[in-house]
Amino acid sequence: MDTPPFTELGLPDSLLSAVLDMGFESPSPIQAMTIPLALEGKDLIGLSQTGSGKTAAFALPTLARIDPKLAEPQALIVCPTRELAVQVCEEVFRLGSKIKGLRALPVYGGTPIDRQLKGLRKGAHIVVGTPGRLLDHLKRRSFDPRNIQTVILDEADRMLDMGFQEEMEELLAALPKERQTMFFSATMNRRVSRLIENFGQKPELIEIERKSLTVDAIDQACYEVRQRSKVEVLSRLLDIDPPRLAVVFCNTKRLVDEVTEGLLARGYTADRLHGDITQQMRERVLARFREGTVEILVATDVAARGLDVDDIDLVVNYEIPHDPEDYVHRIGRTGRAGRSGKAVSFVYGRDIYRLQTIEKYTRQTIRRERVPSQEQVEGKRADNLFQTIQESLETGKVKDYQTYLDRLLEQGHTATDIANAAITLLRESTTREGEFIAEDQQKEAFANERERSSWKSQKGDRKERPERRERDRNSKPERNNSKGMSCLFMNLGKAQHIKPGDIAGMIYRECKVPDGSLGKITIFPKHTLVDVSQDIANDVIDGLRNATLRGRSFKIDHDRKK
Repeated sequence: MDTPPFTELGLPDSLLSAVLDMGFESPSPIQAMTIPLALEGKDLIGLSQTGSGKTAAFALPTLARIDPKLAEPQALIVCPTRELAVQVCEEVFRLGSKIKGLRALPVYGGTPIDRQLKGLRKGAHIVVGTPGRLLDHLKRRSFDPRNIQTVILDEADRMLDMGFQEEMEELLAALPKERQTMFFSATMNRRVSRLIENFGQKPELIEIERKSLTVDAIDQACYEVRQRSKVEVLSRLLDIDPPRLAVVFCNTKRLVDEVTEGLLARGYTADRLHGDITQQMRERVLARFREGTVEILVATDVAARGLDVDDIDLVVNYEIPHDPEDYVHRIGRTGRAGRSGKAVSFVYGRDIYRLQTIEKYTRQTIRRERVPSQEQVEGKRADNLFQTIQESLETGKVKDYQTYLDRLLEQGHTATDIANAAITLLRESTTREGEFIAEDQQKEAFANERERSSWKSQKGDRKERPERRERDRNSKPERNNSKGMSCLFMNLGKAQHIKPGDIAGMIYRECKVPDGSLGKITIFPKHTLVDVSQDIANDVIDGLRNATLRGRSFKIDHDRKK
């Protein structure tokens, strides 16, 4: 069945004008099915993958019902992450650009609340936010829900997976009962169904057929890497297994520029593609990339559209994309024409949630790998150099420099000395000087811990004196030696089926701490020890004072080291 044009969906002229200005010619299937029903005020369940155009599907009918003269929140869009909240809010602004006086406000944790309070006082018509911060504003009475007539839960399944069920239920219960509710989810599981049953009013189901995913032939791996270490780790991966051609994806134009400059400074042949590159320059860069003159292309998703090159060996997600669909598009650049391909992703902190969503979407596990050490890189370079020299000798592709050799031999140098000097110069000319990164320090600590454990196991047969056992018990294991870290005690443990990911997710979600604030999480049968940065330890204790984990209340305080 042919999709009707936007002009036949019942949208007002102001929205049609904005849609045409954005270059949309016809609606996507989810938009064509959702918009007419949503304009009638019906509750909806939209089962559709990310990247299908669902944001416009719920934003356009929501904008159609907004009264710009009423300076009160009239629509609420709930998202799982701050990145998605910002992205949705930007889309709302673009689609509502022709509505005079329209105000939309993103509301999320991890940033100062003052600006959000100011925006809410001014009277935002549409509020887009994450469950935790929205509930915070609701309790502060800075968010007045009396005039909310439309509520959208974007990626409902993902919010439930992230542990937001209690916040979502409390938030929905506080909204007017006479409202329109739209649920959008990639999957329909038991928890999503229960949420819809409790808060929906006979919603109509709209289901879009899932597109087939072709990522089976691609080797997928990820590395846990801090932002400041990424260029070095990328360089190590390129050195250990040099690709013929590689594409590195970033989420912003600024980061594309930074990564390109970092690679060029390390001696790689790299170039960039992003929205500020002219069409003429774009064609020139792509031509050089296809020829192999440029081996590494750093790009944004938009700039890389239409990139059709069969010889790409490696795709690197320097940043995880916001949508799993974008991930599939990115890694689909490799593994073409029957070839094998490799996709590598850098993750850290909250990125783990996006990675889990991608794994669920692609129905494949992304392998976790350790960051290669400088020693591994040097060993691989030495092997490559040996292989290159061996191939040259075996194939006879060696030029005659006998004159130079004779002169050096006459000066008393041995053939071994000459060969060593030549290989040293060759290696120095082709070797990149690496840098020490935080991930190397973690590896050293891990190795030292294993060495200590091995030494202890060797001494395990000896009977320790009671006074030594008592002293060891009082001193406790050296788990908090990391500078700037404090150890917190929680009275939940393995008996309550608690996992490290549950605790980390709760702390990041409830306390809005910066990425990288957590250290080691050790779970015992009846309690748990959590290393956190000293400067936020008290904030974490205060932030979790009334929190629950898996439906259980708990106590958290500084570890007293009794």
